[in-house]
Amino acid sequence: MIKLIIAVLSFTVAITSQAQDLAFGENAFEGVFQIDSTFTRDAGQTYEVSASGEAGDYGRVYLSYEFTDKLGMQSQGEFTGFAWTQNGEEVNTATLRGIYKKQGSVFKLYSFDNVSDGKLNVATGVVDFVAKTMKFSVSEIASD
Repeated sequence: MIKLIIAVLSFTVAITSQAQDLAFGENAFEGVFQIDSTFTRDAGQTYEVSASGEAGDYGRVYLSYEFTDKLGMQSQGEFTGFAWTQNGEEVNTATLRGIYKKQGSVFKLYSFDNVSDGKLNVATGVVDFVAKTMKFSVSEIASD
């Protein structure tokens, strides 16, 4: 029994010593979007969503997502997406990847975003298809 306890403690220490915390930058912002269109091409296997709105210093942002359920869980799955923004003469793009989970009448999204300005962002959001809205809290990941 003592050997088992020592083995479990050793394993726990090994895991926690290898863990990394995400350090968030100070440039957090909100993104508020209106869903422009939603459709499926394959009888409900994937859903595509387009939205536009405002997101902090990025200004006007256009989003496109593809939602899938590769594990067949029905109430949660994964997504990929793309964002494009222009603020004055500055143009940025981003790839979006994450997971979603249905919670009541809305969907919660958790996303990691790679932005062409060199920033790495993490976002959490709520998508309400009835109200046609997407709202996100976004924080830059300190990558130094």
